[in-house]
Amino acid sequence: MILSEITTYLESVAPLAYQESYDNAGLLVGDPDKEVKQALITLDVTEEVLDEAIASKSDLIIAHHPLIFGGLKKLNGKNEVERCVIKAIQNNIAIYASHTNLDSVIGGVNSKICEKLGLQNCQVLSPVAGQLKKLVTFIPFDQAIKVQQAIFKTGAGQIGHYDSCAYSIPGKGSFRGDETTQPFVGKPGEIHYENELRFETIFPKHIESKVIRALTEAHPYEEVAYDIYSLDNLHPQVGIGMVGELPKPMDEKRFLRMTKKTFGTGVIKHSPLRNEKVQKIAVCGGSGSFLIKQAIAAKADVFVTGDLKYHQFFEAEGKIVLADIGHFESEQFTKEVFYELLTKKFPKFAIRLSGVNTNPVNYLV
Repeated sequence: MILSEITTYLESVAPLAYQESYDNAGLLVGDPDKEVKQALITLDVTEEVLDEAIASKSDLIIAHHPLIFGGLKKLNGKNEVERCVIKAIQNNIAIYASHTNLDSVIGGVNSKICEKLGLQNCQVLSPVAGQLKKLVTFIPFDQAIKVQQAIFKTGAGQIGHYDSCAYSIPGKGSFRGDETTQPFVGKPGEIHYENELRFETIFPKHIESKVIRALTEAHPYEEVAYDIYSLDNLHPQVGIGMVGELPKPMDEKRFLRMTKKTFGTGVIKHSPLRNEKVQKIAVCGGSGSFLIKQAIAAKADVFVTGDLKYHQFFEAEGKIVLADIGHFESEQFTKEVFYELLTKKFPKFAIRLSGVNTNPVNYLV
């Protein structure tokens, strides 16, 4: 299979445009046009994982955490990142990462955490703004359905669980072409009036080029009139963290013990218990301290995440239970996300789950 087929699919699920500014998701090592025969899925890329890939004859590593975060100025093997890059190149192994972009989509990292906790009615905890745009264009009546369908096929017009969402207003457009034109209707040099539909729909900004291309290819006019507006609307299906509900209220300690067992963490650090039943649970894989206020605003009873610092536990203020289950522990099931996506899309492509425990944190019991 060609590597770009796999990366293009993964980026259709978790677009690179959704990654945080500090992130470095995408194809980090390798030729997108090369043929790959087997992928090894891991949370982190380490030398031990590279050795596993070599031993299993895997020529692609798909990871959650990018091997390369900052720029590499030298490749002389003085640290593990450099040694991994060198070894990957020497053994013709491609490395791909899907990180905060996979954190930000429904069906990604946080959806898997919710699934493991048995949560229902899950929603994005902190939806992002600035990811949506609106297209406005003008289409002759007889061509309207054809043009609209072409636009919808790009993914435009999606609102929650509804697709093909749009609004149309009838009106009359006017234009006059010069002697070099070949207008679809009317004659060069004469003002023409045409019954048209003003067609409006929204789309995520990362598909803008696809939307414009589909519009111009399907529209009958030589010069297509359209406007694109940036929107401040929150994107309800894109953002960090999720919040959902347990099927039934549960005792605080019982919930924490269940979470500890489910995620196999050595210890759970938590803020003072409130001695109340819990049902609404917020989650964020990895480092989620920046979402404490959002979890409280969502009226969550517990916020499950990792990497909380000492003073951040004070932010609970008796309004919520903050539960730090560990960075690795909260994200460990991301490997299952990759596996399920890829085996469903490419059932004949060989995929292996790494057996290497890449957690750098250990617990003395």
